[in-house]
Amino acid sequence: MSQQPTNHPDLVYVSFSAEINPLTTEGLLGVCCDLATKGTKIIYLLLSTPGGSVMHGITVFNVLRALPTKIVTHNVGVVNSIGNVVFLAGEERYANPGTTFMFHGVGFDVQQIRLEEKNLRELNESLKADQGKIGGIIKSRARFSDDTEVGNLFLEAATRDTAFAQDRGIIHDVREAKVPNGAPIVQLVFKR
Repeated sequence: MSQQPTNHPDLVYVSFSAEINPLTTEGLLGVCCDLATKGTKIIYLLLSTPGGSVMHGITVFNVLRALPTKIVTHNVGVVNSIGNVVFLAGEERYANPGTTFMFHGVGFDVQQIRLEEKNLRELNESLKADQGKIGGIIKSRARFSDDTEVGNLFLEAATRDTAFAQDRGIIHDVREAKVPNGAPIVQLVFKR
């Protein structure tokens, strides 16, 4: 039995401009996994995000890295917080001129809960573990000299420009995002 040739493009652009949360993670991974299953060779992710859930950001990173397709990420606005981990999933990484990257330490929201010493210890251990995972990804995918430098990045809670990102290997180049005429593009839209 001969197989019919597929008419699926080798390169597909995916535009993601949203917070990283359960809904947006499922949407992004659903599209990317579907494209990989259909044989797309390159997924070009146009990314802008204020950040969001640590767990979901790390999940996106790990799944994107596991796909049998090349991932290219391009900062088209801001890449903040856990968004940096998602961005670093790209084998090639670019940023538009004037875009930024913001790093800060991991935190947790407290809403009228009673905390005892054991709860505080558990929260602190969870916070340190998440920060360790994020720091490890940043160190493995960019050029930071040691844990102290990455730790300082978290403590400074600063927004960095493309020159810093290029110097540290977060991006490979600064250039305008360009989708060729007629190229397939998937725009992820989420209800707010």
